[in-house]
Amino acid sequence: MCAIIGTIIDHPTTDDLESIQRVFLESRIRGMHATGISYTQDGVVKTIKEAIPAHEFVDRHMQDMTSFIDTNGRLALIGHCRYSTSDLEFNQPIANSEVSIVHNGVITQELPENWKGLYGYDCETRNDTELLLHTIKDDKSPLEVWSNSSLAVIELYSNQTIRFYRNGKRPMYLTNSIITSTKDVINRAGIKEDSILLPMNQYNKFDMNMNIVIEKVDIDGAIDYQQ
Repeated sequence: MCAIIGTIIDHPTTDDLESIQRVFLESRIRGMHATGISYTQDGVVKTIKEAIPAHEFVDRHMQDMTSFIDTNGRLALIGHCRYSTSDLEFNQPIANSEVSIVHNGVITQELPENWKGLYGYDCETRNDTELLLHTIKDDKSPLEVWSNSSLAVIELYSNQTIRFYRNGKRPMYLTNSIITSTKDVINRAGIKEDSILLPMNQYNKFDMNMNIVIEKVDIDGAIDYQQ
């Protein structure tokens, strides 16, 4: 049970930035062990993560959110609040300079030392979200490759594109241009716009012009446990 957060806003106001701070604070109930963000800056994805709860992370790193606004005036940001059942290493986002991923769910329960033999990927971490990163780098469909896993995922790209999707085993809501794990987060953050539960097995993307592009994926036998 982790929290994922994403947003893309052109020329955000002070109220917009304060709303995002509140979303992080209200998301901490889903994971107090670590918090992290990725954002774009001059064609590069930058990431900050630390093994502290969201209220400490906001105090330490997000008091002046204007530093996360890109040079074209756009805020493109994703975040994660982690609930850990093991250790505090390899927290999310899982990222490089071109793409960042935040994920709520489980990709595999196989031991990390077996991932290379099972899935063909050399991983630098012991966080199974890294398997998603390799999947998209191979230009494969995570919803299809990992159809038996539990997925609620937000991807941030260096060109300010955000792609987000879920299968029926994890929830995800969209409220205007804010993505959250649950509707309650938005309500507690005091944001008045209506929230929609995103359809499962569908890629949703904010493109570089901030239009939403949808690609549906046909997966037989999929069940939505969250509706």
